[in-house]
Amino acid sequence: MTFNHEAVILLHGLARNASSMNKLEGALKEHGYKVVNVNYPSTKHDIESLAEWSIGNAIDEVGPHSKIHFVTHSMGGILVRQFLRQHKMANLGRVVMLGPPNSGSEIVDLLQNLPGFKTVNGPAGLQLSAKKDALPNQLGPADFELGIIAGSRSVNLVLSTMLPTPNDGKVSVESSKLAGMADHVIMPVTHTFMMRNPAVIKQVIVFLQCGVFKSVES
Repeated sequence: MTFNHEAVILLHGLARNASSMNKLEGALKEHGYKVVNVNYPSTKHDIESLAEWSIGNAIDEVGPHSKIHFVTHSMGGILVRQFLRQHKMANLGRVVMLGPPNSGSEIVDLLQNLPGFKTVNGPAGLQLSAKKDALPNQLGPADFELGIIAGSRSVNLVLSTMLPTPNDGKVSVESSKLAGMADHVIMPVTHTFMMRNPAVIKQVIVFLQCGVFKSVES
């Protein structure tokens, strides 16, 4: 099925780059979407600056006449929430978030004072705290059509023990949730690789098309 006037903006996660979303990009293009796979310097600036720069430029690239959807991984979802808090989009479509730390991550609170943490994760990484006054917990509920995919498996057993269970090794299932979301599904995938998982990609496309996910066993 082809969507001549629909575009998808892809936003990768913290300390990643656009190549991590390449498989998703290819699948979406096969389904007829125009895709802008954003590469942004996630560890160089704060979330507010990253949201304005990365999403603003991507919207300009899409142009004014297309419905715009977002598909994000991890911190990319927080960028979208930040941007939509500041900007109303008349042409906004649906949003799919993969492993978003919508209530922050306890890992940040536990490890932020370790040597090298800020160097590796940057100012935006430090903003992903699970504390009530941290940015993710100040952005408010979703007032847009949102589907969230949470992972329940981990490749990092050490980090997993720092999080409530179930979790994907970086973000707990509970933290991925957001008031106002249209649908939420738990899948047996890890935080690091969920955006490349074929079953996850199928769910992304289903939500963009229908506004709900297919039922799965976690």
